[in-house]
Amino acid sequence: MAILEVTSDVYSVGSQDWNRTLFDAFIGLPKGTSYNAHLIRGSEKTALLNAIDPDKEEELITHLIRLKVSHIDYIVALHTEQDHSGAIPMLLELFPSAVVVCTESGMDLLGRHLGVDPQRCKVISDNETLSLGNKTLQFMITPWVHWPDSMLAYCPEDKILFSCDLFGSHYATSDLFVTDFAEEKVLAKRYFAEIMMPFRSSIVEYLKRLEALEIDIIAPSHGPCVKPASFILDLYRVWTSDETENLVVIPYVSMHGSVKRMVHHLSDVLVEQGVAVQLFDLTTADTGDIAASLVDARTLILGVPTMLFGPHPLAASVAFVANMVRPKTKYLGIIGSYGWGGRTVEVLLELTAMMQAERLEPVYIQGAPDGETYDALDALAQVIIEKHHEN
Repeated sequence: MAILEVTSDVYSVGSQDWNRTLFDAFIGLPKGTSYNAHLIRGSEKTALLNAIDPDKEEELITHLIRLKVSHIDYIVALHTEQDHSGAIPMLLELFPSAVVVCTESGMDLLGRHLGVDPQRCKVISDNETLSLGNKTLQFMITPWVHWPDSMLAYCPEDKILFSCDLFGSHYATSDLFVTDFAEEKVLAKRYFAEIMMPFRSSIVEYLKRLEALEIDIIAPSHGPCVKPASFILDLYRVWTSDETENLVVIPYVSMHGSVKRMVHHLSDVLVEQGVAVQLFDLTTADTGDIAASLVDARTLILGVPTMLFGPHPLAASVAFVANMVRPKTKYLGIIGSYGWGGRTVEVLLELTAMMQAERLEPVYIQGAPDGETYDALDALAQVIIEKHHEN
């Protein structure tokens, strides 16, 4: 990756990972990702923010050599995970006088995950500043976006917020700044849904604190820099609010066609009554796309057949993910079909126990749908329509 200058004496020295297809051994990466690091050369001190994934540490070192960096005063660990801090042990060997700047919990986690000696660390406090001479770093401790050790760094002279995972997006690009804002919105929303959505309430408070700062550029740890910063800040205000859209999301799997017929009947009735619907066939759907749809959805309906004694594994997985990301979805329903028995509805309710959504009466039948089934689906559609009108 080329070395690019964000502003005067602030350089992007991270790495693009064009070929990575999976993150955390689970999250799909349709367009790869990046591990961003930024070198700030002040008139007196030099700081490196983030130390990228260890698989890419040679690229980081190459960038530092090309910039003729002979000394680093501070290695700022905004977050402990390996894709942010994995190269710190190697950097501490290369720069023996460097100090790792981190939160208190970050120091503990750096020791546990990467073997970093606490004696090499400087614990930073909320709102504390670090002078680099003609540039300053002001720190904002932000636990649970998305680990307890997380923090942001703000450079007031350049009006840059180094936001770590917050406001990020998973995609590789040769552009330093966002150029396609429509694409950025889609990928940033997906990223928010998969990583940040469980921490909405914390993010709301951090957004309020950020209003006091004059921010021109947001430099996240994944994805390109965002300018104007208001673009992503405004999106996050919407995504973290309690507002939902007149939208029903229906992930489903159908083994012999019964569930598919039920799903399409319910969908048709809802659409005819002015309710937007998104269907996801779980044999082909991307989990990230489903999670992104839940950012706005007012209702989630799981279309699930029974397999042996419980829900089909593809549907159980989606239920688990929905429970994990905790969307602001207000209503949850289950429709489906079983062959001879099982505990599908009970298991799905257990799997979604953390969702703060009102449970709708299930439509769960034995065998193929008939007229009585379609009447029950019509009644469910009417309940959904009425509840959507209430919000």
